[in-house]
Amino acid sequence: MSTTAEPVTAPERPFVAEVLAREDYQVIGEIVESGSRVLDLGCGEGELMAWLEQSKDCEARGVEISAKKVRVALARGLSIYQGDIDRGLADYPDGAFDYVILSQTLQETHHPREVLLEMLRVGRRAIVAFPNFGHWSARWSLLRTGRAPKTRHLPFEWYNTPNIHFVTIPDFEELLRKEGIRIERSYFLRGPRRISLRPSLFADSAVYLLRRD
Repeated sequence: MSTTAEPVTAPERPFVAEVLAREDYQVIGEIVESGSRVLDLGCGEGELMAWLEQSKDCEARGVEISAKKVRVALARGLSIYQGDIDRGLADYPDGAFDYVILSQTLQETHHPREVLLEMLRVGRRAIVAFPNFGHWSARWSLLRTGRAPKTRHLPFEWYNTPNIHFVTIPDFEELLRKEGIRIERSYFLRGPRRISLRPSLFADSAVYLLRRD
């Protein structure tokens, strides 16, 4: 008995709701200027790409490792290909994009330094968002239990977490200094709120706009 694969269809959900439900996407949407050329790395099903195209008239491209998510993004009519960003961005020439975005994926890459440098090769600016593993709840969880931290923002067990590198805000900024990468803007988030008081301790996540000096 023969069977045929079901066609992949795009989710019947409004892009705006999907994007604005994530605090980091809200910040990224504010940073990216209208009409920009954008490359979204680890773009998932393309929610942010679609919103940038529709709301800010951007020319968006995406790279995603999950074949299933690529199919959904393609069904949305987006320009995306399946690829591993740890293997570099050799398909793109220097300065091909105004912004290269990496949101909540840096800690999942095997070679975050190299990924960051490639972002700033192919893009005039890079936007990087990541969870802050130095948040007080992670510190307290480890101190209290002696086990790998589990929090509301880091809900995984040690054996099934996608996070390879446990980056904190000071760690990330030290890497930027070593590589001569300039911070144009930084945003520190605690849930939907933006904070400035001791972000390395109280921020759930951080978003940076970067460029080479």
